[in-house]
Amino acid sequence: MLSKLVPVVGNLLESNLGLDEDSADSIAKEVDVIINSAANTTFDERYDTALDINTGGPMRIVGFAKQCPKLKLFLHVSTAYVNGQRQGRIMEKPFFLGQSIQHENEQQASKSLPKFSVEEEIKLALESKQALGSDNSALRKMKKLGVQRANTFGWQDTYVFTKAMGEMMIDSLRDDIPVVVIRPSIIESSYKEPFPGWIEGNRMMDPVIVLYGKGYLSGFLADPNVVIDVVPIDMVVNATLAAIAKHGAVRNPAESNYNIYQVASSVANPIVYRDLFKYFYEHFHSLPIIDSKGSPVHVPPLKFFSSMDDLSIDLWRHAMNRKSGLGGVMTKLDRKLVDQAKYLANIYEPYTFYAGRFDNSNTKGLMGCMSKEERQEFGFDVESIDWEDYIMNIHIPGLRRHVVKR
Repeated sequence: MLSKLVPVVGNLLESNLGLDEDSADSIAKEVDVIINSAANTTFDERYDTALDINTGGPMRIVGFAKQCPKLKLFLHVSTAYVNGQRQGRIMEKPFFLGQSIQHENEQQASKSLPKFSVEEEIKLALESKQALGSDNSALRKMKKLGVQRANTFGWQDTYVFTKAMGEMMIDSLRDDIPVVVIRPSIIESSYKEPFPGWIEGNRMMDPVIVLYGKGYLSGFLADPNVVIDVVPIDMVVNATLAAIAKHGAVRNPAESNYNIYQVASSVANPIVYRDLFKYFYEHFHSLPIIDSKGSPVHVPPLKFFSSMDDLSIDLWRHAMNRKSGLGGVMTKLDRKLVDQAKYLANIYEPYTFYAGRFDNSNTKGLMGCMSKEERQEFGFDVESIDWEDYIMNIHIPGLRRHVVKR
């Protein structure tokens, strides 16, 4: 692998991807598949930054792709949550320019709804950035603007809104370039490869797990009966490779040159928050984290809350009881941890009460094209996942080994 990989420094925010002329020419002449997995995944990123990376980035890469005479496929890694606040079973369908979730709902549609335009959103973000300048409140206001614009058109947050606009621009600009869009749901640690439980970074549901395992979390803002859509990282990679193999080969004129695959579990193999939180408790109850004094951290079963006020009260009560039990008083760090838990609950609320489920018919069909041997080597059958075993014996141990590291 090392003999085949050639890393090249570039910049997604610059024209020609920030490549020097020789590198750009060389890559353009040789490349036959482009995979774009670059993104800013912060849910409440400042609007101009998220737009520049998640919407402008794909636009620049498609522009570069048009300079590649041998190109057989452009593959874009998106997210299943570009579907915004859609409800029920959500199919693997593309986004088109000017299409917003809010306008899809006929009951809510009215003349008062603003017209949705990617071009106008980019213009608004730039004008707002210039008007706000660089004072201390600019960051907060630009973050707030992103969430406001997302909510106006039916998306949960800035991240999924700008990712959806990225998909729109790819479809608008691609001309006759064959495109595959991979939409994974919540990506977590590996199921099998390179070994079970491999993970990098503390993200998605993992900060909640770490806070809970360390004894700082007593409950969370969530509906116990809502499905959380999780998929292991190696299954996302394998589905991506399979899609490249299928659509990067010689084209069948009868096939579409724009294909979407939702790599997700909420329809095929759902798990609800009640069971997820139960597995968290059972793992840490049997294998507690050892604190800095060498003592095991005992955790209670996680409670469910439907209001931020109730959760906040419980978090403060839990923190004070914990400190009094340890013979101490609340510190600045303790307050910071409570604030972190409240921040996570607030930012994840649209997902812990989410009523949509992602259909994966195209992805199952892709798996059906593979031979038995290929499915064994490049498997992404989410129906085969035993969630209790994966959460308790693969994911959390991997998180503790590679992220918590103690």
